[in-house]
Amino acid sequence: MIAFVSGPVAALAPDAAVVEVGGIGMAVQCTPNTLSTLRIGQQTKLATSLVVREDSLTLYGFADDDERQTFELLQTASGVGPRLAQAMLAVHSPDALRRAVATGDEKALTAVPGIGKKGAQKLLLEFRDRLGEPIGTGTGVGAPVTSGWRDQLHAALVGLGYATREADEAVTAVTPQAEAAGGNPQVGMLLKAALQTLNRTR
Repeated sequence: MIAFVSGPVAALAPDAAVVEVGGIGMAVQCTPNTLSTLRIGQQTKLATSLVVREDSLTLYGFADDDERQTFELLQTASGVGPRLAQAMLAVHSPDALRRAVATGDEKALTAVPGIGKKGAQKLLLEFRDRLGEPIGTGTGVGAPVTSGWRDQLHAALVGLGYATREADEAVTAVTPQAEAAGGNPQVGMLLKAALQTLNRTR
């Protein structure tokens, strides 16, 4: 029904953004990876998927059409609702999910909160003929950020409304995790860890 939303970012929260469309604020549920690219006041365009329930209408937003299509495909498996599908995309890029399914990688799926070993085995079987082959040649979780992760993470936290001092402390707290990832820390994963750190100190 709503293929995308385009307009200035009016507000950001840990799991959602508000995009102003024709004078109306559209609340869009997004992954940390997508949220980390948004800034209040800046123009954005998000591919969207509207999930209709008896008691709610929820709009989910994505960086591109591939993410949205993967989100919708994931929900065709039994037991996968929009929240679990979004959690899977918060941990893995669409291509990383396709690669995990193509190679039968249970560990990749159990890295997603809410998916255990048996659930991963079941999903691997269900997704085999649905997600298709990987498009790219890269590996790993999510979209790699090869440089400037500190600046991106700091800007994302400030964009979410945290004070500069709080953002500085959170970046310092997740630095060991980033260094453990070698040269390719994932900004979305670091943002989640940073938010957990901030929530504990508040």
